[in-house]
Amino acid sequence: MKKEQAEILGFVPQKEIVYNKLLPYAEKLDRESNDILAQIKGNLGRAVQLRELWPGVLLWTRKLSTYLRLYGRKFSKEDHVLFIKLLYELVTIPKLDVSMMQSFARLLINLLKKKELLSQDDLELPWRPLYDLYESILYSKTEHLEQHHKGFKLWFDELMDLWVSVQNLPAWEGNLVNLFARLANDNIGYVNWDPYIPKIFTRILRSFNLPVGTSQMVIPRYLTNSYDIGHVVLWISSMLGGPQNQVQKQLNGLFSSIASFYHPSNNGRWLMKLMKLLQRLPASVVRRLHRERYKKPCWITPVPASHRLTDQDVTDFVESMKQPVLMAMFSKTGSMDAAQALQNLALMRPELVIPPVLEKTYPAMETLTEPHQLTATLSCMIGMARSLLSGGRHYPEGPAHVLPLLMRALPGVDPNDFSKCMITFQFIATFTTLVPLVDCSSALHEKNDLTEMERELCSASAEFEDFVLQFMDRCFALIDSSTLEQTREETETEKMTHLESLVELGLSSTFSTILTQCSMEIFKVALEKVFNFATTNIFETRVAGRMVADMCRAAAKCHPAESLRLFVPHCCNAITHLTANEDVSNEEELDKELLWNLQLLSEVTRVDGEKLLPYRTQLVQTLQLTLRLRCKQGYTLACNLLHHILRSTALTYPTDYCSVPGGFNRPLQEYLPIKDWGRPGDLWNLEIQWHVPSTEETAFVFYVLDLLLQPELQRLQKYAQGEQEMSRDDVLQSLCIVQHCLLGAGSMLPPLDGPTITGLVPSMVSLEETKLYIGVDYGKPKLGKFTVKLYYILEHSEDDTKSLFAIIKIISDLMHFRGSHKHEFDSRWKSFTLVKKSIENRLHGKKQHIRALLIDRVLLQHELRKLLVEGCEYKTVHQDLLRDLLRLSTSTYSQVRSKAQNVLFTALGTYNFCCRDITPRVLELLEPTRTDVTQQQFKGALYCLLGNHGGVCLANLHDWECIAQTWPAIVRSGLSSAMSLEKPSIVRLFDDLADKVHRQYETIGIDFTVSSVACFLIFVHKLWYNVVCQQELEQGPWKFEHIAIGFLSLLLRDDYPLPAPAVLFFVQSLNHDALVVRKMAIAAMAGILKQLKRPRKKIPVSPCDISGVTEPEGLVAGDRPGNDWLQYHGDSLPSTQQDWDNFCFVEKTHWGYYCWPKKLMVYAPAAEQPKDLSAENMNERERVIYDHFTEPMFIKQLIEFLSLEDRKGKDKFNPRRFCLFKGLFRNYSDAFLPVLKPHMERLANDSHESTQRCVAEIIAGLVRGSKHWSFSKVEALWKFLIPLMRRALSNITVETYADWGTCVATACESRDPRKLHWLLEMLMECPLSGEGGSFVDACHLYVLQGGLAQQEWRVPELLHRLLSYLEPKLTQVYKNVRERIGSVLTYIFMIDVSLPYTQPTKSPHIAEFTERILSQLKPLLEGDEEIQNHVVEENGVGEQDERTQAIRLLKTVLKWLMASAGRSFSTAVPQQLQLLPLLFKIAPVENDDSYDELKRDAKTCLSLMSQGLLYPEQIPMVLKVLHEIAGSSSWHARFSVLTYLQIMVFYNLFTILSNEQAVQDVRALVIRLLEDEQLEVREMAATTLSGFLQCNFLAMDASMQTHFEALCKTKLPKKRKRGSVVDTIPSVDLVRRHAGVLGLSACILSSPYDVPTWMPQLLMDLSAHLNDTQPIEMTVKKTLSNFRRTHHDNWLEHKQQFTDDQLVVLTDLLVSPCYYA
Repeated sequence: MKKEQAEILGFVPQKEIVYNKLLPYAEKLDRESNDILAQIKGNLGRAVQLRELWPGVLLWTRKLSTYLRLYGRKFSKEDHVLFIKLLYELVTIPKLDVSMMQSFARLLINLLKKKELLSQDDLELPWRPLYDLYESILYSKTEHLEQHHKGFKLWFDELMDLWVSVQNLPAWEGNLVNLFARLANDNIGYVNWDPYIPKIFTRILRSFNLPVGTSQMVIPRYLTNSYDIGHVVLWISSMLGGPQNQVQKQLNGLFSSIASFYHPSNNGRWLMKLMKLLQRLPASVVRRLHRERYKKPCWITPVPASHRLTDQDVTDFVESMKQPVLMAMFSKTGSMDAAQALQNLALMRPELVIPPVLEKTYPAMETLTEPHQLTATLSCMIGMARSLLSGGRHYPEGPAHVLPLLMRALPGVDPNDFSKCMITFQFIATFTTLVPLVDCSSALHEKNDLTEMERELCSASAEFEDFVLQFMDRCFALIDSSTLEQTREETETEKMTHLESLVELGLSSTFSTILTQCSMEIFKVALEKVFNFATTNIFETRVAGRMVADMCRAAAKCHPAESLRLFVPHCCNAITHLTANEDVSNEEELDKELLWNLQLLSEVTRVDGEKLLPYRTQLVQTLQLTLRLRCKQGYTLACNLLHHILRSTALTYPTDYCSVPGGFNRPLQEYLPIKDWGRPGDLWNLEIQWHVPSTEETAFVFYVLDLLLQPELQRLQKYAQGEQEMSRDDVLQSLCIVQHCLLGAGSMLPPLDGPTITGLVPSMVSLEETKLYIGVDYGKPKLGKFTVKLYYILEHSEDDTKSLFAIIKIISDLMHFRGSHKHEFDSRWKSFTLVKKSIENRLHGKKQHIRALLIDRVLLQHELRKLLVEGCEYKTVHQDLLRDLLRLSTSTYSQVRSKAQNVLFTALGTYNFCCRDITPRVLELLEPTRTDVTQQQFKGALYCLLGNHGGVCLANLHDWECIAQTWPAIVRSGLSSAMSLEKPSIVRLFDDLADKVHRQYETIGIDFTVSSVACFLIFVHKLWYNVVCQQELEQGPWKFEHIAIGFLSLLLRDDYPLPAPAVLFFVQSLNHDALVVRKMAIAAMAGILKQLKRPRKKIPVSPCDISGVTEPEGLVAGDRPGNDWLQYHGDSLPSTQQDWDNFCFVEKTHWGYYCWPKKLMVYAPAAEQPKDLSAENMNERERVIYDHFTEPMFIKQLIEFLSLEDRKGKDKFNPRRFCLFKGLFRNYSDAFLPVLKPHMERLANDSHESTQRCVAEIIAGLVRGSKHWSFSKVEALWKFLIPLMRRALSNITVETYADWGTCVATACESRDPRKLHWLLEMLMECPLSGEGGSFVDACHLYVLQGGLAQQEWRVPELLHRLLSYLEPKLTQVYKNVRERIGSVLTYIFMIDVSLPYTQPTKSPHIAEFTERILSQLKPLLEGDEEIQNHVVEENGVGEQDERTQAIRLLKTVLKWLMASAGRSFSTAVPQQLQLLPLLFKIAPVENDDSYDELKRDAKTCLSLMSQGLLYPEQIPMVLKVLHEIAGSSSWHARFSVLTYLQIMVFYNLFTILSNEQAVQDVRALVIRLLEDEQLEVREMAATTLSGFLQCNFLAMDASMQTHFEALCKTKLPKKRKRGSVVDTIPSVDLVRRHAGVLGLSACILSSPYDVPTWMPQLLMDLSAHLNDTQPIEMTVKKTLSNFRRTHHDNWLEHKQQFTDDQLVVLTDLLVSPCYYA
């Protein structure tokens, strides 16, 4: 077959869509596809040679993507490579239109998709053009990447080290994880991950953000930057396997540590992530197994044998996931995730996962009280259906469960519980699709070669008939209870509700599946039953009637001949009999029996057309009797009948969907159906039975059309010409018949034809349409002229909306209908993919779907060919229809308008370039000169411009000529008489229009042709002229000026400057009265100034020459001799003209820290740069701006506007205004300073919020704009600015400090610090002067921090100065200053990081600072007394004692620790550890918010520190400190050690687990604290132990158990007599005994959802202590009540673990009186 095909095609196709070969006209397709491919190649090549991107290339690339949808990659390998290279070239054309780039890129991605088709030798693309494109789109000017493609060895170590050394989850960490995951997946077995595995898993666990411990704060940045689950899953599944399979051990740990979070009683924002992990991990492992075992080998790296997953690996994996998945089945988020996980797990190991789910399913089917259990278990069973049925060697007993499951599912068809009903239908349908319902019990006597299992199945299959009949009884009961009379009052709607229609769908599809799979014997019984039910009752036709008719239709479809023999004669006779009376045809309300028979007949005829032919005379007769009934319900049903008869005979469709080709009607000797249980369809032997219209059927169709359609058309024609009167109802009835004829026979009628409209678009490439063969050879059209003259109806009865609706539908069908509708096709495609997903087999792949699904897919392929009609030629017929639609779209009634508009939008997207023809007609209605336009027409026209969601938007076409018409028209329409802004709907429309244009407009490329530049200029003039006209007329409301300035600002482009008049318009708009217009003008002016920017000359320099140091080999980052010259040195600042010129300024802060750019470019000296602008050498545009900004009145007005308040309290520093000023000072240097200076002086002295903000924006613009000024100008500038800023900063207020901070940060961003030394020195002058109070101090620090933080590593000298200035002042009294200092310290130490390959920094070090601080905190560490927060009166002058100073110092230090927790890259663990004892001493134990600041902060710090990520080498240090503190005398400290430990262990779980000694230390620590003398500490130790056991950090082993049991047996001293004094201090013995009990209790509580083997014994041990002294008794009671609470739900299962004696004791305990005491 392949050879023949290759001969016809002339090549071997890469990978085509196989379903095409199964179509009934498959033999014609090779020729067709070759013709289309040749057309595409020819025209695309020609268009590219002619460089005609639009319309040529665009149209033909679209056709190529359509070709891909129709035939797949049906071209040779050479063509494939050429297509890819061509599109790659197209995508990387410089300055390509964005929208074009998108459409090319989509197609390119599609062509690159199937990786295995092209190897690395076949295709190699250069990466540089794509990288350049990426840069140009992100407009970044960053340095270029280094050469990296020699394989991952080059970058792996560097990036991995970087990742492992970062502790605080910066935003880029997620991208690294993505990179590693892809690396792991592409190179399974080639990367050694073992050394990193504990670190990887610790980080994965941290990224779930699970709540742990008693009181916890989460750092907000951990929530936003966590990893994408998809990447995590890919990474884990790629690392599985290998000789040690270390990952599986960690994965067991991961799931056991988070298992309890899956229990249905837990819920939280983290749950979605965990469910996703559960759902995707098995799928990912299945994908990997498929790749290793079943996939065709190709050039992609195979997995080496040593690292493939062995059967043992798979079993281990499934085991580790089983527990969480079974819990998650009943989760709050629904059972879908668990069902998908189970489906994939069952593919790998059915014997492990199916039995436990079955154990849950059977009881769920019996119970009546918990319907959600049923829904959850059934949806899981549906996913596992195929694994259950195919049994296989691992799970042979699977199929035996089918019948019991099916029989027990029947009660689920329950009229009272909708969701239960639907899931039951789905369940039954899934299982019956997979199983032939044939009674094979007789085979037991006839065959003797059956296995035991097969014999069992044969005898069970006798129940099938019973099952089918019982199912039908259930359905009849369902139908009886949902008739209209039962469910509704008389007055309510008669339509089906949404729920009813879903039930109807479920019922009919399930029933038809069952009948398709039945043997003939069972079918006949069922048919008899359904026929009797349908004909002995009369149903109303809305709800119950539809359901019954559906069941009958299902029967008729399966075996048409047998069914029609019963139904057609019965219904036709009944109808003839009931219409025998003359008057019936004129009755308004018809007899129910007549309606019911009509409905039944119309559904039963939806079957194989050739089986209908024998009954044609009866059917036609019936149609003639009923089509002219007066009653609307009657003739609608008759129209349906007509539609279905025509459709059945005219369409092409498959007629059988049985799961085995050829059906089951063969004797049992040759064919045993039970062998086919769960068998997939065989794609190559599908043997589809097609219905293709025969000549007889075609003749019948045209006969019916002549008989019934022609007379209607003639009547309508006469009516339209005014020769014949017709009532409205008659018109509607005629239109209805016409429409149904079209729907029925649409596929037979030839497409509309006629002359093409040319000249809409100039093109040198053919723009013809491609015709697809869809199995119909069109006869001669017998329909004649078919367009009804609308005008008649519109003029005479415009309010006859129903007829107009019918006409709109007819027009739509005439244009687009070829036998199926787009929306129906889309929903079927969706449901097809859903069903496919729910029962596919991803493990074996190779399209092993069920036969019915495969047939469905082939049919969808056939319909796709009918529906893909984009890029059709635009003919005169279409033009007439579109004009009719436009007329309807602007008619009076809004419902008519919106229906017509939708059809119009679809049509506009279908025909090439028709928008150009229609747009002018829409715009006519907006013309201000026309006086006859009504408001409705005006609105309709606006809607037509707006377009619908996802369709064409006329106001925004990608085409200069159209925009040049529409935009000016929209702006002008403000003067139209029909426009009234009183109507809110019109105002909203204009807003939507403007909004949509702004959102969707993408800059249109100018360089298609030269003429479009001219066109652009004319267009701008036209639009600008309109706006100015409006301003002169002064009656256009400002709303339209707003729209106009908006449109104009969209036309700013980076490759073509605006014409001068437009610049003038924008400059004048800066002082417009309306705020919105001013805002847009500011943004636009910033853009215009950027267009006018003069380019500067750059020269390359070598960093070695400047520093005089040669760069070392290898990678050395951080502060080193080679980049010392970039840093700020106070003794060598440029302070004279000469220094300034000789200095080499490097503006970008990040250059030189890690490495140097390939070529370091700096600006050339001033002498070589272009001269400043002077009045002589300005062009016209620059002149306009210059004249306005040197005009004092204009500036005065502008500054007044800029210093107004917009929204009180909401305004912030505005970057657009900053850009405006930056642009002015950059382009014109200091030309405007003289005019601005007085204004700035005035603003700086005024402390109001808006004036201060205005001056801050100007200053930031000035500093950034002065980048290239000469030294003298810069010096003069700072002479003026420094005193000004000093004054402004002394007036700083709550409202303005943020703006000044932004101002300084903006001014310092990406600037060489040595250029700004005036500013930096001024800020450093003594921020904490104390003048103006604490607030001003805090603000000065904030502003300074803004400047220094931008400079990062380049100002170590300033940082040292600042630190030594701040250190003596750390004992501040004021809280706001303390907080600010804390934040500043964070930035001072920000650069002190330990990254790989990085030199120690020259900036301040944390270690030295901490040492100095600790010496001052000495007095606090020594004493044992409690540390109080000393509040000192303000006037308490004089030296306070050391202790008070130390407390204040501590407060500031705490602020610093809190501030740096989320910000810095790495945490200074050793230094923090030195402070730990102090924190433990202060932190309170109870959760009480009334504590003072000091204690609260200490507690927060502990919480944040315990969550930190630890490096392996830091763990012993931390544990050592914790051990020391655990021996402290304060029990608060001992208590806090435990809470700290809980969080620390969980957040570093796998890292600690990988260190055996550390685990032992933790265990010893907890067990030691169990015997603490303080009760609270003991209880906390028990809780901690229980948590560690629960997350499998510690294991419950024999030694632990014996230890606790021994402690329990400690003898208690005898009680003293009542009289004597009672001991208050608990004796040592009591403590030990209590410790033992607490230990047992911790073990029991550590498994809340199951009963391990050791549990019963411990419970018995515990019960012995029920009557001990307090506090032991209390502990025992609490434990028992908790045990009861958590095990109550599944007590039936848990009971199995105990012996009878134990149960007696236990029951006694749990219900004993002491339980209530």
